[in-house]
Amino acid sequence: MQSYLVTVAAALAAAAVALVLVEVVHRVTRRLGRRSLLMTELTEHAHRAFQVAATVVGVQLAVRFTTLYAVGSPWRQFVLHTLGLGMIAAIAWLVAALLVVAEDTALARFRMDVPNNRHARRVRTQVVLLRRLTIAVIVILAVGVMLMTFPSVRGVGAGVLTSAGVVAAVAALAAQSLLGNVFAGLQLAFSDAVRLDDVVVIEGEWGRVEELTLSYVVVQVWDDRRLILPTSYFTSKPFQNWTRTEAKVLGTAEFDLDWAIPVQAMRAELRRLCEGTDLWDRRVCVLQVTDATGGMVKVRALVSAADAGSLWDLRCLVRENLVTWVRDHRPTALPRLRAEVGDPGGPLPWQVTQPQPRRTIRRPADTEAPDDARVFGGSDDGDARSEVFVGREDHAGARG
Repeated sequence: MQSYLVTVAAALAAAAVALVLVEVVHRVTRRLGRRSLLMTELTEHAHRAFQVAATVVGVQLAVRFTTLYAVGSPWRQFVLHTLGLGMIAAIAWLVAALLVVAEDTALARFRMDVPNNRHARRVRTQVVLLRRLTIAVIVILAVGVMLMTFPSVRGVGAGVLTSAGVVAAVAALAAQSLLGNVFAGLQLAFSDAVRLDDVVVIEGEWGRVEELTLSYVVVQVWDDRRLILPTSYFTSKPFQNWTRTEAKVLGTAEFDLDWAIPVQAMRAELRRLCEGTDLWDRRVCVLQVTDATGGMVKVRALVSAADAGSLWDLRCLVRENLVTWVRDHRPTALPRLRAEVGDPGGPLPWQVTQPQPRRTIRRPADTEAPDDARVFGGSDDGDARSEVFVGREDHAGARG
């Protein structure tokens, strides 16, 4: 009886010593954490796991060395085996916590609250996916080691660790879509096709990539809905990524107007409007007539903004103000249907008259469209856009 009491007392003392030592280390790291981000992360994420692991190890050592009188007894083997399982689980928890600390410390070097955060989003996407993968591997290894401590199921534990290929083949047959999504998630993490916080257009929905896992991607739609898609969707179907290289984008606002619309006056109004708002990034402000059929002309305003959200507001602002301008200042340019009534030989300008001899009209050689009437040229940004679609040599030859 006295030996049992000594074992219990030793176990309690070992647990108390372990907790005291862990608390001392915790206070020291917390004080050092004022100047070190790594110490701060260790204090926040690894303290509880370190506390449990140290306590279990201390209790196991105390029980092992104070029960030498009962070597070979079933109760000693049961207690030590239970403590061993707890130590494996606690160490696995501690290793996972340390990996999380290392990943968070690495991520802290890449800021997400800056305008040009493309590289930071790429690194964060890769680290988040690797974190989930490493934690899953640690859990599988811990379960395998725990199974190997049971003599009756040691073969099962060894099979978990050494027969991964067979298990993977069987799992692939049973869960092809799941594994396909997992591999697609790894491909997305390292192919840089889509990243966290990327602005995408999928299934006709415009939104931002909010969460990216190994099996699914969550897209926050502009109206705060969530569109959840399997990762395999992004490797098998086309989608639009508006921020893959940079956040700057172009957008249009189109108008169906009468042929009487003074295009140059409307172009000047667009320029005045863009220069009067901070939504415009001062890159592209172009007005062009893109079609003239069916009795009306289609006028397109092309503007640019620093990001997709600003572009949406800018397009709405342009559309609203130009509609108001046409209505108030050029009402004759509103869409209309014409019907000719009267003598076709009458004096009105639009009535049929006798054909007149054709005259050759020569346009001055130096006459060119203004810069705000050209998308591919007329400015540094337009020349760069023209080189993308035409090529540097062809473009130079065309301009020469």
